[in-house]
Amino acid sequence: MFHDHLQQIYDRSTANSRIRTLADFQSDGVHLWHDGVRYLSFASNDYLGIASSLARLADAPLHGAGASRFVIGNHAAYAHTEALLAQIQHSEAALLFPSGYQAHLGVIPALLGKDDLIMMDKYAHACMVDGARLSGATVRRFRHNDLQHLSTLLAKHRRHARACMILTETVFSMDGDRAPLHALRALADSYDAWLMVDDAHGLGIPSSDAIVPIEVHTGTCSKSLGMIGGYVCGSRLLIDTLTQSARSLLFTTALPEAIVMRIAHGLDIMMREPERGIKVMQLAQRLCAQCHLPVPSSPIIPIILGSNEQALSVHYALRELGMWVPAIRPPTVPEGTARLRISLSASHTEDQIDLLAHYIARSDRLVKEPIG
Repeated sequence: MFHDHLQQIYDRSTANSRIRTLADFQSDGVHLWHDGVRYLSFASNDYLGIASSLARLADAPLHGAGASRFVIGNHAAYAHTEALLAQIQHSEAALLFPSGYQAHLGVIPALLGKDDLIMMDKYAHACMVDGARLSGATVRRFRHNDLQHLSTLLAKHRRHARACMILTETVFSMDGDRAPLHALRALADSYDAWLMVDDAHGLGIPSSDAIVPIEVHTGTCSKSLGMIGGYVCGSRLLIDTLTQSARSLLFTTALPEAIVMRIAHGLDIMMREPERGIKVMQLAQRLCAQCHLPVPSSPIIPIILGSNEQALSVHYALRELGMWVPAIRPPTVPEGTARLRISLSASHTEDQIDLLAHYIARSDRLVKEPIG
């Protein structure tokens, strides 16, 4: 019976061209190798090209921390790195977690419970969704970046809750667009609500938006910082509170010292070389202009194709041309919005962008003409 149960779950997961596999890859950021073939990669979230710089470092031996941060794992590198994170996010303090996912699983339930209300953007990442579920709070989803819908939900539900927090992202991972943070801040203030923003895909990417006061600022070190780990930034009291109550911090082994030191190196590179963020946005604008796509808000450029089969067909056609552009399908994105998700890096060259644009511009022909 257990085997039959597993088979049913697997069959549901792999229906309608949704099957996923764990394949072997090697990558230097711009290129990847798969089954002995080298591809020009547009799949990495190393937006600033920092990962390759960190790979050359040898500043500390790589071994486990041995225990949680509350036992023997809280080495000196943590304080320095958290101070840099707080500085870059304009906050009083910061707290590192083993991953961005674990940060959200710990932070949201530590702050909210069954008498509280969470208002969450429909496109918020799975880590926010799971953290909200763990909290036991009432969760309401508002249509993506739809301020009117959010306002309607707040007017209807806020008065029944002890506390309320609005959850969103600076840059959304599958669409590359930005949240209207100023308007969200105003709505939060109007309804006595707090604002929690995940900066996973926005860290280090230039924006014309002015700094918005945010109660809980989360993010990851695995994208623009080229490493691993997650964080939360905010007031000193917030960090002190989470230190006592975030279970995904209390009951897990600390990050190795070498990892935390490399996060600090990545932050240092980001602050010393802002031209990396400027360059990747220039490349994104160059690609979109050539492909007649809207002006981008980030290095993430989606090309919506609709069906899973079409997205996979174009993905494989581009592979035949030596380019790796991932096909993203439900449940990662809504039904009927399967897409190519192009992610650019400051390590890409203009010639590489132009070559991709040449093929993307004729993507409607790629399925029928995969070669040449």
